[in-house]
Amino acid sequence: MSTSSSLNQRINDLERRLKVENKSRDNDRQRHLVPNNDLVFPRPFKLDGHASPRKPRACVNEVDAQSVFERGTSESHEHERGNVTSNLFGGDFPATSRSSSAPSSGRRRPGGISLEPGSRSRQPDSADIEQKYKEIMKMTGILTLNKQKYNTDIHEMEALGELGHGTCGQVIRMRHKPTNHLMAVKQMRRSGNKEENKRIIMDLDVVLKCHDYPYIVQCIGTFITPSEVWICMELMSTCLDKLLKRTRLPIPEKILGKMAVAIVKALDYLKEKHGVIHRDVKPSNILLDQNGIVKLCDFGISGRLVDSKAKTRSAGCAAYMAPERIDPPDPQRPDYDIRADVWSLGITLVELTTGEFPYKDCKTDFEVLTKVLQDDPPLLSPGPMYSHELCSFIRDCLTKDYKKRPKYRKLLEHPFIKKYEVESVDVAKWFSDMSEIMACYSS
Repeated sequence: MSTSSSLNQRINDLERRLKVENKSRDNDRQRHLVPNNDLVFPRPFKLDGHASPRKPRACVNEVDAQSVFERGTSESHEHERGNVTSNLFGGDFPATSRSSSAPSSGRRRPGGISLEPGSRSRQPDSADIEQKYKEIMKMTGILTLNKQKYNTDIHEMEALGELGHGTCGQVIRMRHKPTNHLMAVKQMRRSGNKEENKRIIMDLDVVLKCHDYPYIVQCIGTFITPSEVWICMELMSTCLDKLLKRTRLPIPEKILGKMAVAIVKALDYLKEKHGVIHRDVKPSNILLDQNGIVKLCDFGISGRLVDSKAKTRSAGCAAYMAPERIDPPDPQRPDYDIRADVWSLGITLVELTTGEFPYKDCKTDFEVLTKVLQDDPPLLSPGPMYSHELCSFIRDCLTKDYKKRPKYRKLLEHPFIKKYEVESVDVAKWFSDMSEIMACYSS
């Protein structure tokens, strides 16, 4: 494990570099990615060539010498809370602006990691990426709406407003004019940044392959233009991060149980069927619709598993990162598996259950990372508020020694998951009640 002094020096150096990154990224976000008459549809692009003069959007890398840490002490950074991720993905409620004065309800999290490609990162196989791109190009411009396919021109899409930010892109609420069908469209800029192009292809590849899985957000179609890549997805009502912030209430255990079942099954499906690790499990990447259906989203920084191990440094939010990713045994050779996502799930469940981020008192990423490495995990105690099954499940997820931490198949056998696989819970009714509360706070 790294010494405290070396870790401190590393973070301090990276924080200075972040100031420039943040200013550039914030300026870039002011330009909404909406249809314009300059788009020529479609045209192939080189993955390592410059397809657009616009500046590439900053993404996230692993906690190493190539990463950039984001300060979380400024209120202006509260909206980002982790990285360039889908803080507000849902469609039925307006996105909270950066200047929002809504109280944080004790859930304030320090800033996360803003990605910059690491020079030591394992590069993807270019032939594999090119092949994936060719497969995706065959489907561009085809939308599947209510089981019918529509050959769609990009100018038939009407932008209705911004929903939030996804990994390396913005998410826009859009309408398909011929059918009036509403959807969420993740718009990503094409650039000469190899790491960013790899993330675009990964996001597309995963969401297209998993489009019919019930616990993963459904892809409706894609558009690829000389300057942008659009992923059209079903419009969900909200994300759990937004839900907590708007209602200021913890999520009841029986509701949480149904959510846990959906997320564990989604993560297990990604691993078993597609050899993918998500790497960014957190409340803002868990979506909910008015029917009470829970789905996982945002696969831009997910990674392929090699012999069940992740070998690259792309990562998500520091606040939810597992100890073995913060301070790996060999920083030169990142080597972790799906149990890193199990830790992130545990932190997420603690936050959803209590209504508070477990490290809410930390003001910087350094404080969070230090607590994750040095303190006991934030567990819950069985009693009137929390059942033994829930506390046991979270304890298993937050086992600090990842070699002793269970994988998905074992989690699926846990009494907490088994209970809520079969128990009838009206999540839709609960969400309807929460929607009324959110409407009151928004008015």
